[in-house]
Amino acid sequence: MTELEYNKCVNEYADNLFRFIVKNLRHEEDARDIVQTSFEKLWRNRDAVDSEKSKSYLFTVGYNQMIDHIRKHKRVQLQDEFSERTAVQYQQHGNLKKNLMEALNRLNETQKSLVMLKDYEGYNYEEIGRIMNLNESQVKVYLHRARLTLRNYLVSPENVG
Repeated sequence: MTELEYNKCVNEYADNLFRFIVKNLRHEEDARDIVQTSFEKLWRNRDAVDSEKSKSYLFTVGYNQMIDHIRKHKRVQLQDEFSERTAVQYQQHGNLKKNLMEALNRLNETQKSLVMLKDYEGYNYEEIGRIMNLNESQVKVYLHRARLTLRNYLVSPENVG
C-alpha cells in the first residue's frame, strides 16, 4: 500500500469506522482512540496489506480493539450519554431513533456488532465472518436472533409510538 492509497483509505473509511465503534461503545473519546490505533496499525503494516482489502483490515482491527477495550475496562453497561452535539442530533429525529438505540443496547456485544456491520456498514456475511472470526453460518444465525430481539422490542405496545 502506497502513502497515497493510505491517505485515500483514511479519507474514505475513517468516518465509517468511527461511527461503527462509537455506536458500540457509546463513548466518543474511546472510539477516537480505537480508530487512531486502527489506522496506526494499518500504517505499520501497509506493506503487507492489499489496498483493496484495507477497509476489511481496518474494521477487523477496530472491532478487535473495541472488544479488548470493553474487556479491559470491564464495562457491564455502556455509557448512557453522548456528547451534547450527538444528543441534539438524536432529539431531532424523535422517538424512533431513541427506540432504535434502546433496542440496539439490549443486544449483547456480538449481536450489536453484527447488526452494525451488516445493516449500517453494508458488509456481506463472509466479510463479517472474517472481521468477527465467525463462520458464515454463525453470522447468519446470530444476526437472525439479533433481528428477532430488535423486532420484538420495537413492536411491543409500550414502544410503538
